[in-house]
Amino acid sequence: MAAASAGLAELGFVEAAPAWRLRSEQFPSKVGGRPAWLSAAGLPGPAELACALCGRPLAFLLQLYAPLPGRADAFHRGLFLFCCRTPPCCAGLRVFRNQLPRRNDFYSYEPPSEDPPPETGESVCLQLKSGVHLCRVCGCVGPKTCSRCHKAHYCSKEHQTLDWRSGHKQACTQVDNLDSTVPDHNFLFPEFEIVIETEDEIMPEVVEKEDKSEIIGSMDEAPEEELDSMAKHESREDNIFQEFKAKVSLEPEQVLRYGRGIAPIWISGENVPQEKDIPDCPCGAKRMFEFQVMPQLLNYLKADRLGRSVDWGVLAIFTCAESCRLGTGYTEEFVWKQDITDTA
Repeated sequence: MAAASAGLAELGFVEAAPAWRLRSEQFPSKVGGRPAWLSAAGLPGPAELACALCGRPLAFLLQLYAPLPGRADAFHRGLFLFCCRTPPCCAGLRVFRNQLPRRNDFYSYEPPSEDPPPETGESVCLQLKSGVHLCRVCGCVGPKTCSRCHKAHYCSKEHQTLDWRSGHKQACTQVDNLDSTVPDHNFLFPEFEIVIETEDEIMPEVVEKEDKSEIIGSMDEAPEEELDSMAKHESREDNIFQEFKAKVSLEPEQVLRYGRGIAPIWISGENVPQEKDIPDCPCGAKRMFEFQVMPQLLNYLKADRLGRSVDWGVLAIFTCAESCRLGTGYTEEFVWKQDITDTA
């Protein structure tokens, strides 16, 4: 993925893909399933991947392969986004960046093959080349082990309990077959590949504005100054939402917009971050906008529940403008969540 130029975004769309195309060695951009970790060392641990609000383990939402042209230390570069999907919270968000030079300890210097591998097995990879064991439920670092078989690894007590109830109680003694007997824990999001296309320069036709006569009809008794203030606010909100709709109408299935250094498009004038709201990177550099997740992705996640569920208007990801290297591991970046407001 190249950085978008001239203010144009690169758009992401979801497509079904064979499992082998979504493995780490293919450097995928993808939604759901388990993370296809880039570096096999320095992974974020359970504390970093716990919801800051409710403390439960976060679920992997998506990752984006976003190398930086001209940067030898970021020949391979990935962004990994996690969210809380545990009701009633469903609010926590964290994003991590990792980058590697072309010559590294984990991947061939040459590009990966476009042909499927010869093996046909669908076993889940739960140990990385570095020796790190992964949680059977979520695919994140698993420092805890089953006290009976000592072969099954988990990120947390919650996920160990979930796996036990989902079948590990019966499979525990079959230690030679554990990786091929991983059940569906109903924790992971559905898995898709993200394919990228460049946004056309064609400007859309003006999106027809929605009828708000019933709103205006209810304000007959309001003072004139209040009416003027409300009208200005409503007009600004309407313009922002119409611009959002116009952009989306070009490619209604877009689930992601990428453009390092371009401006995000907001769904509302409410809760738009100012520069002071975006914390600097610990290295001292400013953070810049890199990509946003669109609300259309929610249609693919099958996350609807009675009551509170995963939801957003826009998720905007801001990353270090210098794409610094703070060690060899994964560096946390910043997510700004804008909800869909009533005015939108």
